[in-house]
Amino acid sequence: MPRALLIAGPTTSGKSALALQYAKLTGATIVNADSMQVYRDLRILTARPPLEEERCASHLLFGEIDGAVNFSVGRYETRAREILSQRPGPLVFIGGTGLYFLALTEGLSDIPPVPEEVRTGIREAAVGRETLDLHADLARLDPASAARLRHSDRQRILRALEVVHATGRSLSEFQNRRAAPALSPGEWSGIFLAPEREALKRRIADRFARMLAAGALEEVARLAERRLDPALPVMRAHGVPHLLAHLRGDIPLDEAAALGVRDTTAYAKRQFTWARHQLPAFAWMTPDEAATALAPH
Repeated sequence: MPRALLIAGPTTSGKSALALQYAKLTGATIVNADSMQVYRDLRILTARPPLEEERCASHLLFGEIDGAVNFSVGRYETRAREILSQRPGPLVFIGGTGLYFLALTEGLSDIPPVPEEVRTGIREAAVGRETLDLHADLARLDPASAARLRHSDRQRILRALEVVHATGRSLSEFQNRRAAPALSPGEWSGIFLAPEREALKRRIADRFARMLAAGALEEVARLAERRLDPALPVMRAHGVPHLLAHLRGDIPLDEAAALGVRDTTAYAKRQFTWARHQLPAFAWMTPDEAATALAPH
């Protein structure tokens, strides 16, 4: 049994059920590897494991982070290292955020930490400004990074601005230097769940409908009341922008739901493509194959 089992896969592919099966069999702690399920504001819309599942096995990094925090991949890797040092038993990391798995198994670029006052200052100064203007600022300060980033990629533009203001050096200077990974080769095994595509599309649509019935719209309404920076990750979770548009009266609910399903389906497609190129050591299995592989023999 490896120190850690890593279960990746597109949204709605059955990762949570497989992780729970493995945890019940081995006593493993389940650790979140999904960039939206870390936020406590969105239990329903991010499909976090229900409370009855959390009571069946130890769950960490689910709903631990306030939505006002920009929980970066660097912060995730730091928290994962803490968990690995504090939990001597087996762990199972599950989620759909490929960069989290890459950070665990290959390490991150060795970028110095950005002081919180610098991070806060950059983001407060960006409120109300167009992303194109922020990209122009980056082009003046760090042309190499600006040339690599899309003009619309607000989150990564802000990150590059934070680094150049904190260090006086280009983000690209750091990105070719990697720290040692949290999990060394031989300490982990990886599975990528690959369900049949058409069935996955149907499950995405069905789950979004169930989320709405369970109170996802009310959850987003509570999030809106916080008046958080629209650039924060939690404000860009799948479904949130469209449900916010509905709450403002801009679009009907059925259109907001259809757009949420569309975005989630497109994201699932990107998850397949990304994993194929970036996670070559993960064994691709259907959910049934994976359940059989992890069953006691």
